Amino acid sequence: MNLRHAISKPIRNVFDKIKPHVQPGEKFEMAYTTFDAIESLLFVPDHTTKSGVHIRDGIDLKRTMITVVIAMIPALLFGIWNAGHQHYLAIGEFAGVREGFLLKLLFGSIKVLPIVAVSYGVGLTIEFISVTIKKEQVNEGFLVTGMLIPLVMPVNIPLWMVAVATVFAVVIGKEAFGGTGMNILNVALTARAFLFFAYPKNMSGDDPWVASSVKDGQALVDGFTGETPLAQAVENGTNITSVSGEAIGLSDFVLGTIPGSIGETSSVAILLGASILLITGIGSWRIMLSVVLGGLTMGYIFNLLGLNAFMSVPFYYHLFMGGFMFGMVFMATDPVTAAQTNRGKYIYGFLIGLLAVMIRVFNPAYPEGMMLAILLMNVFAPLIDHYVIQGNINRRLAHG
Repeated sequence: MNLRHAISKPIRNVFDKIKPHVQPGEKFEMAYTTFDAIESLLFVPDHTTKSGVHIRDGIDLKRTMITVVIAMIPALLFGIWNAGHQHYLAIGEFAGVREGFLLKLLFGSIKVLPIVAVSYGVGLTIEFISVTIKKEQVNEGFLVTGMLIPLVMPVNIPLWMVAVATVFAVVIGKEAFGGTGMNILNVALTARAFLFFAYPKNMSGDDPWVASSVKDGQALVDGFTGETPLAQAVENGTNITSVSGEAIGLSDFVLGTIPGSIGETSSVAILLGASILLITGIGSWRIMLSVVLGGLTMGYIFNLLGLNAFMSVPFYYHLFMGGFMFGMVFMATDPVTAAQTNRGKYIYGFLIGLLAVMIRVFNPAYPEGMMLAILLMNVFAPLIDHYVIQGNINRRLAHG
């Protein structure tokens, strides 16, 4: 007997003893939804098909969602450390990347983990209430959404705002359309967009990005700024500085030791997650590639024009600034809201990259253009697929 079987067998026995008592018509039938959600999370469901033409696969929707969550863990862990790193930079301590590692990790955990807990707690509560009322099984989609919402938030976001945004995103962004698989907009981006427009001071400016405002009861030194590098680039081009006043270069963008939303700063951590999605076949390489090409194309066009400081930023910088990389890997590839046809994925991704950079440069009020670009293309994804399919039909008819 291997270790995995030795651990899972006793747990399986417990579930087998409980299962008959929570079935519809039994004494504890109201607990069936909760029981089914936990059981299907821990064990692959033993569902079988009704005919002999199907092949049963152990990779169901929950396993797929868990893989995406695992792919986000590098970004989460780096975001926790970076929250502590930016705090200590702001107060003038442990400026080196290797200095005070455990203290930075501890401080970041205190700031970030409650946001994750609120997101999952509020979202899953709504999910359980909804499926209990409708007498349906718990949907798996919030396993990913519950992690995405914290990762696209600034570290100083009040917890009550996270709760309100999660309620809005789940109820209006998903349940109103019929639940998981029926929503037309990415749920996590819906939460961020809600906060961006409802509470702009908590989602933009200098304050939200560095979890630090006082030291020993005293305000931070004059001239302190927690402004993100992307926001600085609007006015200063590549003349960007950190919270400690040091110049920020491309390597800092790639590594992610800069202010920004919790999970969006480190391209290294995000690309590690992307490799997991691509190896497992869950993420669409077509969308990721086309988003990159769209962003590079628009950035290069602006370099040729060079009408202001932001247009002069090297075109490849845009890939590593703001939420471009995070949105490309975890948001644009959302299988529910993205284009479904292969050719449609190229068009969909290319336009996201193009529009993200265009919005950044043309509208300084929205320096983070990735959110709006993805939401806009979510709306147009069905139309793109329609014309791709119609074009295929017309070509076949033309060839007889």
